Amino acid sequence: MDRSKLAKKAYYLHLNARTLAEGMKAGAFKSLYKGHGMEFRGVREYFHGDDVRMIDWNVTARMGRPFVKEFDEERELDVFLLLDLSPSMFTGNGKQNRAESALECAALLTLASLQNASPVGAAIFGGDIAFSCAPKAGREQAFLLLSQFEKQTKPILGGSVLDNALQGADCLLKKRSLVLIFSDFRTSGWSVPFSRLAKKHDVIAVRISDGLDSYLPECGTLPFFDSESGKRLLIPTHLQSLKNEWSDANYHHIELWKHECVRHGGIPLLIDTNSDPAAELTKFFASRESI
Repeated sequence: MDRSKLAKKAYYLHLNARTLAEGMKAGAFKSLYKGHGMEFRGVREYFHGDDVRMIDWNVTARMGRPFVKEFDEERELDVFLLLDLSPSMFTGNGKQNRAESALECAALLTLASLQNASPVGAAIFGGDIAFSCAPKAGREQAFLLLSQFEKQTKPILGGSVLDNALQGADCLLKKRSLVLIFSDFRTSGWSVPFSRLAKKHDVIAVRISDGLDSYLPECGTLPFFDSESGKRLLIPTHLQSLKNEWSDANYHHIELWKHECVRHGGIPLLIDTNSDPAAELTKFFASRESI
């Protein structure tokens, strides 16, 4: 990408991240602050009109006069991004492939977190964990993540270790966080570590889909290649029965995935390779405000 295109992309991301940042700030994930929104600062003497529920009875008994607890409101929202860049993520027939859509989402959320002064971290994986860092606030951290995203032009071979990435996030995150997973979820064994992670954090499972997932165009008999298993298969795309089976299978896979996400405490979100990631994320956060 030449410098002029890169500058335009950076400006586009920055502009859209400002709108996204407002959506993230607007109380969209209130559950993050339930029981975690106040940080204990200390105690002071009781004044007339103070909430009696804030009286610290231990200090009061010791000092012989009433004292109340004081708290600072905790406004920081830690954000953690899990990016699947396995070979199947580099497929798609939309404006960009799945990996490019996921990377654009990650860049937008990183910039939005910077706008909100929120700590942000990420893990990038495919067949192995290629990069990982805990959430941290500030421009230096944001630029570190953006530079890592920019480098990801090739798949990380060896399948997808989504299960290991989820386990790693569970160990890495020390406070309740907003975790977003970007993947096509074409792997197994992720539901158990997903469930553990969702018990401690607000987890959004973002499935990057593509038009070809549900619609098989008529192109004669074509060789199909599984980029992760290496298997090849000849498929007669002109058969209507096959087209119907292709569409039905995708629908059932999506419904099962949604059910598993919700059952284990996560929030499913579909983003298509032909859609605008900024618009989809902004719409999603806006829709959560009333919940």
